[in-house]
Amino acid sequence: MALGDLMASRLVHSSSSSPSPAAAPLAAPLPNHGHHSHVADDGGIRVANGPEPRNGLEAEEEKPAPVAYLPQVLVLCEQRHEGLDEAAAAAAGPSTSGLVSKWRPKDRMKTGCVALVLCLNISVDPPDVIKISPCARMECWIVATKENLSDPFSMAPPKALESIGKTLHAQYERWQPKARYKLQLDPTVEEVKKLCNTCRKYAKSERVLFHYNGHGVPKPTANGEIWVFNKSYTQYIPLPITDLDSWLKTPSIYVFDCSAAGIIVKAFLERLDWGSSSSASSPRDCILLAACEAHQTLPQSAEFPADVFTACLTTPIKMALHWFCKRSLLRCSLDHSLIDQIPGRQNDRKTLLGELNWIFTAVTDTIAWNVLPHDLFQRLFRQDLLVASLFRNFLLAERIMRSANCSPISYPLLPPTHQHHMWDAWDMAAEICLSKLPQLIADPNAEFQPSPFFTEQLTAFEVWLDHGSEDKKPPEQLPIVLQVLLSQSHRFRALVLLGRFLDMGPWAVDLALSVGIFPYVLKLLQTSAMELRQILVFIWTKILSLDKSCQVDLVKDGGHAYFIRFLDSLDAFPEQRAMAAFVLAVIVDGHRRGQETCISAGLIDVCLRHLQPENPHDAQTEPLLLQWLCLCLGKLWEDYPEAQLLGLESNAPDFVIRLLSEPQPEVRASAVFALGNLLDMGSSSVNGGDDDSDDDEKLRAEINVVRSLLQVSSDGSPLVRSEVAIALTRFALGHNKHLKTVAAEYWKPQTNSLLKSLPSLANISNPSNVYSPNSILQGSSGLASHIGPVLRVGSDSSATGRDGRISTSSPIATNSIMHGSPQSDDSSQHSDSGILLRENASNGGLSYTRSRPTDSGIYSQFISTMCAVAKDPYPRIATIGRRALSLIGVEQVVMKHTRFNSGGSAHQGETSAPPSNFGMARSSSWFDMSSGNFSVAFRTPPVSPPQHDYLTGLRRVCSMEFRPHLMNSPEGLADPLLRSAAAPSNAELSILPQSIIYNWSCGHFSRPLLTGSDDNEEANARREERERIALDCISKCQRSSCKMTSPIACWDTRFELGTKAALLMPFSPIVVAADDNEQIRVWNYDDALPVNTFENHKLSDRGLSKLLLINELDESLLLAASSDGNVRIWKNFTQKGGQKLVTAFSSVQGHRAAGRSIVIDWHQQSGYLYASGDMSSILVWDLDKEQLLSTIQSSADRAISALVRSGHFAAGFADASVRIFDVRTPDRLVYMARPHAPRTEKVVGIGFQPGFDPFKIVSASQAGDIQFLDIRRAAEPYLTIEAHRGSLTALAVHRHAPVVASGSAKQMIKVFSLEGEQLTKISSQLSSFMGQRIGSVNCLSFHPYKSLLAAGAGDNALVSIYAEENYK
Repeated sequence: MALGDLMASRLVHSSSSSPSPAAAPLAAPLPNHGHHSHVADDGGIRVANGPEPRNGLEAEEEKPAPVAYLPQVLVLCEQRHEGLDEAAAAAAGPSTSGLVSKWRPKDRMKTGCVALVLCLNISVDPPDVIKISPCARMECWIVATKENLSDPFSMAPPKALESIGKTLHAQYERWQPKARYKLQLDPTVEEVKKLCNTCRKYAKSERVLFHYNGHGVPKPTANGEIWVFNKSYTQYIPLPITDLDSWLKTPSIYVFDCSAAGIIVKAFLERLDWGSSSSASSPRDCILLAACEAHQTLPQSAEFPADVFTACLTTPIKMALHWFCKRSLLRCSLDHSLIDQIPGRQNDRKTLLGELNWIFTAVTDTIAWNVLPHDLFQRLFRQDLLVASLFRNFLLAERIMRSANCSPISYPLLPPTHQHHMWDAWDMAAEICLSKLPQLIADPNAEFQPSPFFTEQLTAFEVWLDHGSEDKKPPEQLPIVLQVLLSQSHRFRALVLLGRFLDMGPWAVDLALSVGIFPYVLKLLQTSAMELRQILVFIWTKILSLDKSCQVDLVKDGGHAYFIRFLDSLDAFPEQRAMAAFVLAVIVDGHRRGQETCISAGLIDVCLRHLQPENPHDAQTEPLLLQWLCLCLGKLWEDYPEAQLLGLESNAPDFVIRLLSEPQPEVRASAVFALGNLLDMGSSSVNGGDDDSDDDEKLRAEINVVRSLLQVSSDGSPLVRSEVAIALTRFALGHNKHLKTVAAEYWKPQTNSLLKSLPSLANISNPSNVYSPNSILQGSSGLASHIGPVLRVGSDSSATGRDGRISTSSPIATNSIMHGSPQSDDSSQHSDSGILLRENASNGGLSYTRSRPTDSGIYSQFISTMCAVAKDPYPRIATIGRRALSLIGVEQVVMKHTRFNSGGSAHQGETSAPPSNFGMARSSSWFDMSSGNFSVAFRTPPVSPPQHDYLTGLRRVCSMEFRPHLMNSPEGLADPLLRSAAAPSNAELSILPQSIIYNWSCGHFSRPLLTGSDDNEEANARREERERIALDCISKCQRSSCKMTSPIACWDTRFELGTKAALLMPFSPIVVAADDNEQIRVWNYDDALPVNTFENHKLSDRGLSKLLLINELDESLLLAASSDGNVRIWKNFTQKGGQKLVTAFSSVQGHRAAGRSIVIDWHQQSGYLYASGDMSSILVWDLDKEQLLSTIQSSADRAISALVRSGHFAAGFADASVRIFDVRTPDRLVYMARPHAPRTEKVVGIGFQPGFDPFKIVSASQAGDIQFLDIRRAAEPYLTIEAHRGSLTALAVHRHAPVVASGSAKQMIKVFSLEGEQLTKISSQLSSFMGQRIGSVNCLSFHPYKSLLAAGAGDNALVSIYAEENYK
């Protein structure tokens, strides 16, 4: 399996099925969202040139395909819409606790010294041992005593003892070559004491191994004493185990190879228990291995060596093969002496001996990992190399010695493993090896054929991957996969399978790390094998998505360079390079050493290079890659001033700012994160350091960054706006001295001291100043319109009219300064104050002496933007905005509930310009334009502001109350933030809002990337079922009589202000209603029971415009549009108390309508939201991208009062005119008519005729007439219905049935056919339902697919639902 196949097919496939920032749209992308085809445009049944037949007698209808009826586009269902909060984001990011803390060995340990004590006393048997004949005589595979002493091959006892000692030393040295070895043969007590003290001195804090062979002395005593000799070897001398322990101390490991060794273990445990009970210290690190239990004697059979326990521990392969050979079918055909001639070296896996050793290690590791508790496995098999080897071999000793009725024991105690089924795999490997042995020995040049063991085990692991899960037993082959990584021939397959396993979730990553995978994959980063690059990057992505602490190891071993090279390679898939960027981001996250090494390796240049497409004409770069390049850069220079400076010198802002208009919100938010981290919160230059050119350059670059951030402060995505608010809060902390000064000067009650510290106008005339009028708001289309109404500049018709007001024709009021963007209206803005200048201001320029480069309008621009942020419809963002204002001395103290009257208090005709550029004149109410009057107090700055004589001719138009700081503000903001203008203190940093985009984005990699989600299958099945139901209902309602005369339900909503909006759910008997207080209530009209009640928001300024349903064929979302243009979208709104805010944004940005007549419409197939109102433009939002798509000038003098969207979109105006726009054409306006002339009352409702016929529209005016127009024929209506006389308040057009409904203030509802026939008339006299009467009709709404009509009343707050007489 090629890695490209795995990663390309699986990764790319998963990107469309699993929620991810790079997820593909659920429907095929439509070019430019300009839907030309019938399928794309309609989203419903197309009606050709009139109504469908209703009598059901026509020819049998053919059921159309679902795609012709129902929209396929799904929006607002990505991972980011699950909610934004710091706790959830932190949980998604890499951790340093929890699962993470378990897999790392607490402390790596080394056995530094080995003491070998042999008490053999060869040729003299101990008195308590009666030996059989023939008897086991071999010690360390040397025959110590021959039956025939005259045998020429027998050694003299002293020589044999010495040879055995040297051999045992050599056998141990193979497992731990770097340890010091001390040998004592048949010693005395004093010699043992000296040996132990010497070993502890050499080992220091390392482990000491004490090996005791007591085959030539009596069994241990009942008190746990072992035997040694006196100097003349005439007596056995007891050595208490307590003395031995006191000499060796800990950490230590003891091997006791003697009969009844369990007695020693028991005595040791009693000492350990006594020691732990008398001491509060941690348990002593003491490990014991004993050959048998207290009542057992060592095997004497000649088929075993005398030291079978030692042989298993030190020469396991030889011992295992000898034992197996005597029990297998080979025992007759194989010469046992050949076992000692197995060719190869134990550390060379390409030889027979090396492969056997490798298989044995894999088998014993697997048995231990599957049987032992996690912590014990880590301690015994991963902490100390020598201890791990001894315990692997101990498992073999248990297997072999139990066959001789002898049970080795250990402390810590291990569960029985001698019957584990993995021994069968070992036996098979041993048998294959032994069967090849004669041929290999006979022909040394014969080609070595590797064992199939590892291939078969990998296949078993692959089978588990196909069927396993977190709920099932873990794969027992995992330790074998670890061993296979050592082999070049199996490595690639093992890594791919390991990657699949890690992708199953954090639990799988933790399992792999606990096995010990980490050092292996760390070592592999040193390889140059090209085929391993992609899978290694994937594996490291999975590891680091769980455990951030691995960053230290990567930097220490130089692993960061591997990922930088991979990121810089163009032959890898963009998704895989995004993984490399993620790994690098984790490496530098909060790790100064990682930041330094990555910067020195050129990571900044690499990231910036790949932020740009290789060819400007190429397709867009993979969003996931762009996202992680930005996050990597942001983490690289986070809280690292030197890196921030390097980023500014590399023109990084220029590269990143271009991404602020990318279609993916995740990319935009990540770009904001990167830009925000370029801002130095503790810069000395900002807080009054030396005025040198370097600081000026840095400051200018920072101001440029802030200006670009201000421009996206009104982005459609809360994820983006949240990051903007956090970045601007960093700016507020770093520049709070200047900002406090600006704020305090701005609100001083003295009349002529307005903004003396704000010489932004004066800056304009300075030719050397970088802050020119055009640069202040260059490209700030979104910004100006968003914050324009907060600070306003009025205008008259001349350059310096009465009172010296600046007008739009003044040289000062260039387009970019006065208007900021073409979105700002000239016709309907409502400023109540203006900038007043001295008469002698020549050419609009005012001169002054430049003091610092920061003396620009950016500060007042910042303040006004943050005031807008403080009113953001998304609660978390508003909180961040208020916190930022608190940093600079602005504190929200009171929120007054203010109701707007219909006319408003503004002066018509004044031009709004965003004084965000200057901040020189302020409206009497900053906050009352969109969400109530905030009474704002400003804290006095700690130092007096500099008194420069700027703009002395300016005066304040109106003043605001200047209050002393309240010690306990409603928001609970900390006062210490405002005490100092020095570098930020820990207290200041601790309450800074935390960015969530990085941790939230990390969560993408902790989720499965290679497999699709089962949730998609369920969602698709549910959607197909709903499509079937919808088509059946559509077919029925098209054939029905549509005479909705039967009231089937009447619901007293108990709204104080009457029902403002209502809608019927498509697939459940539920109606949703809301009032002007933005209370939303949900009711089941079948059961007549309330379902849910909640507030759209908790702000003081209330007013509802419309309710809409999004994704109605799937998990429906409720869009609630407020009168101020704020849009909030909810999910789970039909669950009691379960409603959750999906997204919220201002749909009209900076535009504010005095009459609060915001109108909204939604088109599911395109994913576009249209918003307008008392302004001369229509804003088109792409809800999939959560981005303002375009602003269409309506070319009208009057406000838009109704909107509807199908193939084109139609707008009805307050002057009774109707216009149709086509977003695909440059001119956009394709039709204009005045069907209601000579009447001039506003258009109340407008709609495309049923079936979404793009050429026929219905328009109803407040005068009471309903006009039917065909835009292909003429501007005159082809049908007129005089429905109500001067009191029409609502119009509804059914999507599919050929009917329209109208309601009036005179308690009347009428339903008409498309030919003008009145089908139904419901009046207060006729509609009595359970004693209730309808009131003034505020809203009408048809069911999307059925012949049902919901009507909401204004005076008695009733919602009535009407159906046909035969409705079931």
